[in-house]
Amino acid sequence: MTDKKISLIKKNRVKTFTRKDIEQKIEVKLSGRLLTPKLISDTFFDSMLELIMEADPVVRIEIRDFGVFEVKKTKPKPKARNIKTGEFIFVPGRRKIHFKPGKILKIYLKKIE
Repeated sequence: MTDKKISLIKKNRVKTFTRKDIEQKIEVKLSGRLLTPKLISDTFFDSMLELIMEADPVVRIEIRDFGVFEVKKTKPKPKARNIKTGEFIFVPGRRKIHFKPGKILKIYLKKIE
């Protein structure tokens, strides 16, 4: 591949955070503090929130065997309809979060009880 093709591929990649990135954020926040279950869980969710809010404009947080959280952009809708009045309105594009479960979680959820 040429350098030009490689640079185009790298530009189109989505920034992906992994379990290691979350661990590093938690380690910085918890260094030198007395650990309690509440502090650990709060710090975990705060770290996830910070990584998701860093989305510029899209980001993936991949946790192996659990799943992937992904921030995606939606397209603007120039001709959405208000159901009550019937008038056409413009709905701007936005970002939304999507969760895709991992393989182990999918298999468990497919089990019939």
